[in-house]
Amino acid sequence: MVADAPVPEERLAAALGLPQAEVRDLLDELSDEYRGDLGGRPRGFELRRGAEGWRIYSSIAHGDVVGRFVLDGQTAKLSQAALETLAVIAYRQPVTRGQVSAVRGVNVDGVVRTLLTRGLIAEIEQDPATGAVLFGTTGYFLERMGYDSLDELPPLAPHLPDLDTLEGLD
Repeated sequence: MVADAPVPEERLAAALGLPQAEVRDLLDELSDEYRGDLGGRPRGFELRRGAEGWRIYSSIAHGDVVGRFVLDGQTAKLSQAALETLAVIAYRQPVTRGQVSAVRGVNVDGVVRTLLTRGLIAEIEQDPATGAVLFGTTGYFLERMGYDSLDELPPLAPHLPDLDTLEGLD
């Protein structure tokens, strides 16, 4: 469930310290159990083998519901905190999470995760001096805002401090 890509049987066997054939049998059994083939109730998810390994998927019977849920989450409005964080990143990019937190005066970890998930910002590089991740907006952000480039952002009065005053916060 925590893997973002299919996991080969060999890797699972190594992690469990079991022979690969035994892991394959256990995975087949789990797959059958999740589908309800062993007499139990079918689950809302399935364990499937693919060319690159095993992966958890939404069950076919629930695919439409899951799809609607995911899409609804993508069209939901951003919170005030997310909008403020997005504005700081848009105007000051590339910028570190610590610099954004310093401007906003609060921890922005959760909000940054939300913006990353929605594809509005991305990790663009690492600060060579500190090793901190630098964030910037994405093409999707520009598309959603109706801009062709960041140069079209409206001018911002000096409401944000210069980045020079925020150095050393990471």
